[in-house]
Amino acid sequence: MVTSNSSFNVSNVEAIDLGKSSNPINTGVGFFDHMLDQLNSHAQVGVSVKVLKNSTNGDGDGDGNGNDASIIEDRNRHAHPPESQEELMSQVGSALGAEIRKLIPSTANKSRFCCPLDEALVECTLAPNKDSQDGSGNLIAFSLAPYGIYPKTGRSKIGQMMTAPLEKFFACMASASGLNISLIKRRGDNGHHVVESAFKAFSRALRNLIDGTSIDSEVDNHDGVGNMASMWGIKSQSYKEGIDLDRSGKSSRATKETSIDVELKLDGGASGIVINSGINSLNDFYTKLAQEAKISLSVKCKGDTWVDDHHTSEDVSIAIGKVLNTSLGTKAGLNRMWCAVATVGEANVEVTMDLSNRPCITHNLSLSSCGEEYVGDMSIEMLDHALESLVMNAQMTVHIVEKSMGNNLPDLMIATAAAFGKCLRLCAAVDPRRAGKTASSKGTLCA
Repeated sequence: MVTSNSSFNVSNVEAIDLGKSSNPINTGVGFFDHMLDQLNSHAQVGVSVKVLKNSTNGDGDGDGNGNDASIIEDRNRHAHPPESQEELMSQVGSALGAEIRKLIPSTANKSRFCCPLDEALVECTLAPNKDSQDGSGNLIAFSLAPYGIYPKTGRSKIGQMMTAPLEKFFACMASASGLNISLIKRRGDNGHHVVESAFKAFSRALRNLIDGTSIDSEVDNHDGVGNMASMWGIKSQSYKEGIDLDRSGKSSRATKETSIDVELKLDGGASGIVINSGINSLNDFYTKLAQEAKISLSVKCKGDTWVDDHHTSEDVSIAIGKVLNTSLGTKAGLNRMWCAVATVGEANVEVTMDLSNRPCITHNLSLSSCGEEYVGDMSIEMLDHALESLVMNAQMTVHIVEKSMGNNLPDLMIATAAAFGKCLRLCAAVDPRRAGKTASSKGTLCA
């Protein structure tokens, strides 16, 4: 595609739903290529694009006869001058947007997704612009800057890609695709991860928009009827394949402080939930988590609760996390990422999870500012520590966003457990379309 007076020729543009392009992504800006590749891995849309410089006075790429192989080997050939990247990224946004438009069903409504990285959380919302007379979309919101805090003003470039033109890229993508796009950074101190989280959030939101699924819908609301139920519900192919994997794990460990037996099965909860940790609040937390995750969980612990609740809370959470990680196996073929919201009383919590093998937890739960010391019979600091122990040993990345604390800490704790469990259920779900392949641009999850 060549626009009038443009400096670049954008060609080989493809966006193939649930397919793979035979052509590569090669824009001439290496980090930009890496970000576009997130559409392949996380939207399951086969994307390709090639950018060459137009010839003006003989200074273009290639010889005009397609002999450009040696030129495109330079993956950062268009990084300089930096000011030209806005034009390049705008053209790529328009070209890809036009192809993505073809994938959006006429019944598409709205999709939202948050992508959790260990140092960033970006939320993307997509919706067809049904009010547009010319079919174009708009960039409704874009607040990613500053790109990290090193320096305080944020990064101006990552690799050889300038960060300022990203807004123009997504604006052109929105216009050409007919989608209203919103990208909002909720958290993020690392510029690389802020940008990566934005592209992954966009990709996942796009997949859900095409599928007609939503993180804001309950899986089993319609008893097997509706897109969420047919894709992920108890009558779905995903659910059946997950059960057929017979995923489970068990652990027994004994120290001078605790003696613990844990057994976990990803069996839809068929084997039941029995949790006896010696701490009622911890029992309640993990019971709710397991119920929402549709897993079977047995925990028996004899701990030195006469000392305090520290050793039991920590060791039980470590054991559950390790057994969960074992049960999930390599995580190949799984959905891997999801977001979920839960409300208990007036408490409202959203959890975003990635079975990443890069353990990290970030939250804004009102645990230190509530003025309380205990939630039931467990100290509040141990609720915080139990969450950390669970996440670190399960090898997952988790962001917890408290939207409303509610009126009491027990409600906040159970809302957190419920959102965590809902998230885990969809992250651990088999995506049959992946055919056992890992949802990652690397092709594997780092151990």
